[in-house]
Amino acid sequence: MAMSVGGDSAEKPMSDINTTPLVDVMLVLLIIFLIAVPVAIQTVKGIKLPNVRFDPTTTKPENVSLSVTATDGTCKVYWGVTPVTHQELLDRAVAKLKAEIDRQGGPGNPDLELPEAHVRADVNTDWRCVAGTIYNMQMAGFAKVGFISQPKNGDAG
Repeated sequence: MAMSVGGDSAEKPMSDINTTPLVDVMLVLLIIFLIAVPVAIQTVKGIKLPNVRFDPTTTKPENVSLSVTATDGTCKVYWGVTPVTHQELLDRAVAKLKAEIDRQGGPGNPDLELPEAHVRADVNTDWRCVAGTIYNMQMAGFAKVGFISQPKNGDAG
């Protein structure tokens, strides 16, 4: 801390910034953040989040391609390019799965490969529309229901 006591009239006024209050404030903020950050970042130990990467989708003819949109609060689901209601979706999915299992030799076949459902949803679609579609496909017996997304430019895996 600097202090000027009387003296020569030719002295210039002191123009140095007093940094002591700045340092005090910074130390107080440091202590606050050291205490607050562990409280703000609460995680459960042992959870490993998946790595995000782009895997090209291999389209098999037996897979089901669904598109979901919503306009004015009304959910619209398309099986391929054909619009379907949720009941029609469930009925078609059950029939598709049964036909595919029969084509592969029945449920006793040890090499049975079940078809997948691929869901494309508009970015602005309500989650309830997407969740309802997923629920219907799972109720029909589809074990694999995945999302199709647009990768970022230059993201090749």
